[in-house]
Amino acid sequence: TVGHRILAQPAMAGRPSLNARSLEALGATRLAELLLQQTEGNAAARRALRLALAEARGPQEMAHEVRKRLATLDRSERWLDRRAFAPVLAELESQRQAISTAIGSQAPALAVELLWRLLELAPSLLDRVDDSDDAGLALFHRASADLGRLACLARLPVVALADQVAEAVLDNREGQYDLLVSHLAEALTPEGLWQLRQRLEQERPVINRPDELLVEDEPDEAEEE
Repeated sequence: TVGHRILAQPAMAGRPSLNARSLEALGATRLAELLLQQTEGNAAARRALRLALAEARGPQEMAHEVRKRLATLDRSERWLDRRAFAPVLAELESQRQAISTAIGSQAPALAVELLWRLLELAPSLLDRVDDSDDAGLALFHRASADLGRLACLARLPVVALADQVAEAVLDNREGQYDLLVSHLAEALTPEGLWQLRQRLEQERPVINRPDELLVEDEPDEAEEE
């Protein structure tokens, strides 16, 4: 309108982007304070932080943290429905990834040891959870696949590995070792696979059928007449 000056409104400041670069600008001290505040009372988040700190100190320190947590989970006897099992499953997945990547890239033999320990949790865990969707079993199968890959890198003695695989297969109570032989076939090599076959054939239970089951039924006298 004539005679009236239109004043420009000051531009609204844009909402700051939340990304790695913008967070870096806060500085390490402020970020550490925020992490501690946000994880207060959250045991799972605190464990993740401890694992990250252990990673900075090397694979042995990480392995120590992993062993402690797996031992705690192994001792637990509490029944978990699907809702309660979900965070436990998520944590186990984080542990599996830490073993197979952070530890496995630096110390594959140590990672193999920890993956065996993880797989050993299956009976005590799956017996007390609602795993009707097989999400827990799928996690153990992923750990089995990791084991096969890292066992190749670790170049383990094939005879000892074959014996360990045989022990696992013979105690496959929850199906966690269903894919173990195929996952470890490359690491076992033909020599180890032959050793494994020999061991399993030796351990296979011998079924003695009653003699009467081995004799063909004789016709009844009435039928003969």
